[in-house]
Amino acid sequence: MAPATLSILIPVFNEEEFVGELLRRVEAAHLPGDLQREIVVVNDCSRDGSVEVIEDFIASRPHLNIRLINHERNSGKGAAIRTAIAAANGEFSIIQDADLEYDPAEYPKMLAPLLDGRADVVYGSRFLVAGERRVLYYWHSLANHILTTLCNVAADLNLTDMETCYKAFRTSLAKSIPLTNDRFGIEPELTIKFARRHARIYETPISYNGRTYDEGKKVGLIDAFEALWVILKARFTRHIYDGSGRATLDAMSEAPKFNRWMADTIAPWAGKRILEIGAGQGNMTRQICPRRKLYIATDFDPEYVEHLRATFRHRPAVHVFRLDASSPEDYRRFEGEVDTVVCLNVLEHIEDDAGTLRNIRTALEPGGRLILLVPNGPDAYGSIDKAIGHFRRYTCPTLQALLEENGYELEQMLQFNRVSKPGWRFTGQILKATTISPAGMRIFDKFVWLWRKIDDKLPWEPISIIAIARRKELY
Repeated sequence: MAPATLSILIPVFNEEEFVGELLRRVEAAHLPGDLQREIVVVNDCSRDGSVEVIEDFIASRPHLNIRLINHERNSGKGAAIRTAIAAANGEFSIIQDADLEYDPAEYPKMLAPLLDGRADVVYGSRFLVAGERRVLYYWHSLANHILTTLCNVAADLNLTDMETCYKAFRTSLAKSIPLTNDRFGIEPELTIKFARRHARIYETPISYNGRTYDEGKKVGLIDAFEALWVILKARFTRHIYDGSGRATLDAMSEAPKFNRWMADTIAPWAGKRILEIGAGQGNMTRQICPRRKLYIATDFDPEYVEHLRATFRHRPAVHVFRLDASSPEDYRRFEGEVDTVVCLNVLEHIEDDAGTLRNIRTALEPGGRLILLVPNGPDAYGSIDKAIGHFRRYTCPTLQALLEENGYELEQMLQFNRVSKPGWRFTGQILKATTISPAGMRIFDKFVWLWRKIDDKLPWEPISIIAIARRKELY
């Protein structure tokens, strides 16, 4: 296996005096284990000689994995960090300011919780009791504490130093979060969105050699007010995923009673050794996994796989794997190992649905059961279906035929969630929406007690159908 890489992200604006020395320290910094380094420098349209210093450093070290990206106009530190994250290739990243306030010699301390799998994000705190720090401005420190407290309230955290510029994280996590702030408001935006994504955030004490304003410190009062505005704005947003599919799954996490309804509907057919395909954020996993001898939660998205591992790490019966549902090779480790496969709202996302059903069959023991939930009714296909990657919607006859043609014997076909059908069609075919509203899901969830009572009495087709099918032995 190739060694992991750390991407060192360096935003630069008018740091001619310091950036050369900073790059030398970054090059010399010890990295734990066999971790490799990649240096990504983003010049935010500096007006001094910063670019020349950086280019000279790069030219003198052809062996070093370092890149310089130049902004065409000055856009702010947040914009530079966004550019650096997008360009990062390493499994892990750390933000390193170019002003020598933060010491690259502390990389091992910052990276330890990431490398041993405890953390998704690590903050280097200037206020935890350890190390050294230069004593500077009281009012600046007070503003920092106030902003950290307000951010903690918004994010439900207990950080000591939200405004620290020393943040390390899994690169794929940061890449999957939509960031919008161009200036120093990137710090609370990152913090709140990491928290909303349920990232495991650690703090570690660091030394700090802060600058005075005479020495070039750039953050000021206007940045404090901007950070406050970002905190207030982020408090009321769920814009924490790129893409409609991920945003829709996030909205579904706001409906635990609905997920419980779905779990109760399929529970009578679930066995003791279960493989779940497309577990996503674990909305259904947490409902179904208790009291199982073996529960294998899988997903194709690496970010969901990491989230599942973190969420269920304390459950010994739950094992998490990355699985491409359309790849026969990915099923070999599960061949004949489970008595039940749960596949909910997945098959419609896969172009070769027949091949996927044949793959699933190989994981089932003889006579094992498939619990398959898919969207019902081609007439209900709308903009949300298209945005989240549905190739199709099914009917009961077409689904039954598909199952029987690919090695299954249908036991039962269940009608599920009629109550949502009118709203789905209105939202996707008239409003042309591309995601489900989290607020709408929360309201819907409050009335699930009522929907469960009336759903089977409604006179129209359901939004979903559930097929219960046995693996049929082929001779």
